[in-house]
Amino acid sequence: MACASCSTGTGGSPAGCKNNGTCGTDSCNKLTVFDWLANMSLPNGEAPFDCVEVRFKNGRKDFYRNTENLSLSIGDIVATEASPGHDIGIVTLTGELVKIQMKKKGVSPKGHEVKKIYRKASQKDIDIWSKSRDREEPMKVRARELAIALKLQMKISDIEFQGDASKATFYYTAEDRIDFRQLIKDFAREFNIRIEMKQIGFRQEASRLGGIGSCGRELCCSTWLTDFRSVNTSAARYQQLSLNPQKLAGQCGKLKCCLNYELDTYMDALADFPDFETKLHTEKGSAICQKMDIFKGLMWFAYPENFAQWHVLKIEQVKEIIAENKEKRKVTAIEDYAIEAEAPEKEFTNAMGQESLTRFDQPKKKRNRNKKRGDRKETADAGPRPPKPQGQRDNREPRENRDGQRERQPRPQGQNQGERPEGDRNRNKNRNKKRPDSRRRPGDENKGNSNEPKA
Repeated sequence: MACASCSTGTGGSPAGCKNNGTCGTDSCNKLTVFDWLANMSLPNGEAPFDCVEVRFKNGRKDFYRNTENLSLSIGDIVATEASPGHDIGIVTLTGELVKIQMKKKGVSPKGHEVKKIYRKASQKDIDIWSKSRDREEPMKVRARELAIALKLQMKISDIEFQGDASKATFYYTAEDRIDFRQLIKDFAREFNIRIEMKQIGFRQEASRLGGIGSCGRELCCSTWLTDFRSVNTSAARYQQLSLNPQKLAGQCGKLKCCLNYELDTYMDALADFPDFETKLHTEKGSAICQKMDIFKGLMWFAYPENFAQWHVLKIEQVKEIIAENKEKRKVTAIEDYAIEAEAPEKEFTNAMGQESLTRFDQPKKKRNRNKKRGDRKETADAGPRPPKPQGQRDNREPRENRDGQRERQPRPQGQNQGERPEGDRNRNKNRNKKRPDSRRRPGDENKGNSNEPKA
């Protein structure tokens, strides 16, 4: 069976929906109902139900009446009533299950709002429908450019063509009210088609576009969720979650719908807990609750004088202390009821043998001082150093004291204040000598041979 939004190629084979989706997930099979009554025959004299369920682009479904008594089955492409003209859709459900779905959606089978099916779509209808679907993406790009040129604070998220290519519906999102009268004129002049603007919410936009959530799976709103219930921050508080907007918000920018999934379970578990604002009165003072573990049934209390030290109590012990306080009696201390918190077991093992991620954060190794210390130790073990002859200067550099000043070396005996040692005189003589060629710097060869006058 071809995908609901697939266009038909040559020979009646599906040409693909061209939205990078799959036929098993996303809006192609959103809330597909299995007809478990298909193999059951109706009782004698019972006429089959004359309404069918038809699906259009992005999971939009509606109910239509089969007034022509056509032989329809799931997957048939039909031409349905629209205003103006007709639309092309695919039958997704027939028979008695349609009556149950209409009752669930609150649609009356005998109401006048149920439109009718004209006929089964011909090949010409399918070709026109396929060509109009191919125009949607280029039109969306151009429509966004026209909206930006008019400086309108809106986002055009999707375009849906009617089956007969006589009308196009532009879905957009905006924070405030938008005056798009001039924009409609530009669209009609640019695309030469009937224009209809429809504003949708941010959750509906995410359901139409689809995507991958933080859990690693496809978005619930684009796969199976149809009704968007309001989500409050109190749902995160009851579940002891951090009130971080970046973690609690989904791709639509609103609070995640999955915050309501486990809320009932947490509410049932919190029914047995004392109030979080409850204080335990003891002879050492009043203890205030700091944290609670809902599924383990534990509560952490601390004294105002020492908030850093927490004491773990079970719910039964907390209720016992509260009962004593109601009798206007104080317990000695909450330490008498506290239990030792179990340390979490580390079950993770590095099976891949990878190195630590913080290996680059370690400071660089300093020079090998241990080797120098070992040499000094060997010298000390060898014995005392021999006495230094008079007049010989120590070659070691002077060390700095605590104030950052260099220590003055003791002057050798027999040397006057203005007299230099003989080693220093020879060193100064060697400095005045011409350096050998091997020690010359680059460019020194041309210094002496240059005939240019000096500045």
